[in-house]
Amino acid sequence: MCPAIADPQPFRDPMKRFAELLDRLVLTPSRNGKLRLMVDFFRQVPDPERGYALAAITGDLDVRSVKPAMLRELMASRMDEVLFGYSYDYVGDLAETIALVWPSPLDGAARPADPPTLAEVVETLDAATRKDGPALVEAWLDRLDSSGRYALLKLVTGAMRIGVSSRLAKQALAEFGDRPVAEIEELWHGLKLPYESLFAWLEGRDAKPVSAAASPFRPVMLSQALEEPDYGRIDPETYAAEWKWDGIRVQATAENGTRRLYSRTGDDISNAFPDLLDFMIYEGALDGELLVATPQPQGGGTPKVEAHEGAPREDIVVGTFSDLQQRLNRKTVSAAVLKRYPVFLRTYDLLQDGDEDLRALPFAERRKRLDRFVAGLEPTRFDVSPFLAFSDFDELARLRAGPPHPVIEGVMLKRWDSTYVPGRPKGPWFKWKQDPHLVDAVLMYAQRGHGKRSSFYSDYTFGVWTGPMDDPELVPVGKAYFGFTDEELKQLDKYVRDNTIERFGPVRSVRAEPDHGLVLEVAFEGLARSSRHKSGVAMRFPRVSRLRWDKPAFEADRLETLQAMLPEPMPE
Repeated sequence: MCPAIADPQPFRDPMKRFAELLDRLVLTPSRNGKLRLMVDFFRQVPDPERGYALAAITGDLDVRSVKPAMLRELMASRMDEVLFGYSYDYVGDLAETIALVWPSPLDGAARPADPPTLAEVVETLDAATRKDGPALVEAWLDRLDSSGRYALLKLVTGAMRIGVSSRLAKQALAEFGDRPVAEIEELWHGLKLPYESLFAWLEGRDAKPVSAAASPFRPVMLSQALEEPDYGRIDPETYAAEWKWDGIRVQATAENGTRRLYSRTGDDISNAFPDLLDFMIYEGALDGELLVATPQPQGGGTPKVEAHEGAPREDIVVGTFSDLQQRLNRKTVSAAVLKRYPVFLRTYDLLQDGDEDLRALPFAERRKRLDRFVAGLEPTRFDVSPFLAFSDFDELARLRAGPPHPVIEGVMLKRWDSTYVPGRPKGPWFKWKQDPHLVDAVLMYAQRGHGKRSSFYSDYTFGVWTGPMDDPELVPVGKAYFGFTDEELKQLDKYVRDNTIERFGPVRSVRAEPDHGLVLEVAFEGLARSSRHKSGVAMRFPRVSRLRWDKPAFEADRLETLQAMLPEPMPE
């Protein structure tokens, strides 16, 4: 655990305290250490400052009057653009770069004793226009030292990069108030900045806030990985089996005229998937997998359906993994993307049916209710993940080894009698993922990282050989930025610097020839065909498994090896 942040005058400069918190969160690798830092901050910093800091960390603070492009324009008025570009390339983080190089007219002079508070910044910018916002930030930057400038810019841009997820921040709140994190997650979307009623409840000064959220998030139930000691527990009388679809786990809630789509961590992602929201014409809460469908041949963005007899099953035709990539990480979606890559929900569970909360019912009963519920929904946007019939564990293993679709990453196992509880309890639900594929590839390009990795080349593009055996060439097949230790990162960074042959801004091309190159053993979950990549393949979840310093570059795999792993094309 990290020690509490000590300060004899803890509330005098909230911006400085916020900067200290961000710095320590970046430099603290352990989850428990980060939790301790946030809990101490919540204890020592008063309202409303801690509430605005919390909103910045969770990504719920939206300052519309200031955007990163405006900050770059501000820098151009104070510093040569080329010099700033070099500085940004070296540091790798916009807020940190500006904080370090900002040429304040007060440099070398005593600064004002009244630096802005977080509340002053947020509330002033909320009332400002985009024309006024940059001027306000400019004045505050002049009043602050480098650590204060860093905190200010992180606050207004929201680009934290401190290794803290929204859920980890909520876990810190739970520890701060000694409450279950599920209680906080259920309240979250009905709370208002700066969360004073939340902190009053957590500190025992007031009653629990009444959830004001329409269509609230219900904390999800997660599974444990199935390990060999648990194999003997699995039988069809005790556990239901279904495919583990490789999409986005979501919760689709529609209540009292409000429709919301939540990620598994409770983030509201409704705006990114309007084509599903339009068809959420029901009263209830569904748990399922968001997938991209193959569109019908006549166009229009309607998913293709191949209906089975009886109750709804996996009737909607799933697209490829690369199709799904086209819909991820988008705040808004164009009409063309909506037509080409329509989404749908493959449902797993029914949590709420009208006014009735079903989570306390056994899974077997909830699934019966789910079948009836989905039968009344739009069949091109909702279907049901089917059960897998198996007689014993060996048969289940054979099914897992040969899934019928490439967008399946394993098997889910759920006790028939399991209630729906938040978190990851041991025993009720298991996931049994497919074993990862391995391939030997050659490092081709490296890019600087962000945050604590900003001084290292930590994002790696790798390729495999193609062409004639006596004159092969490398073709990129993927990119990975994790899977290695801190010590291996230092070794990789040194290799990149020592073997650079070209530079393209923050990217370096490294020497990669049959007789000279670094081989990376890359693990990945599967492959899909891709017309967007020169190689014709797209890897799913690649990561560096091992550094093969011992292996000559010419012994790395060829493209034909990956092509042989591709699933058969889906019929038209």
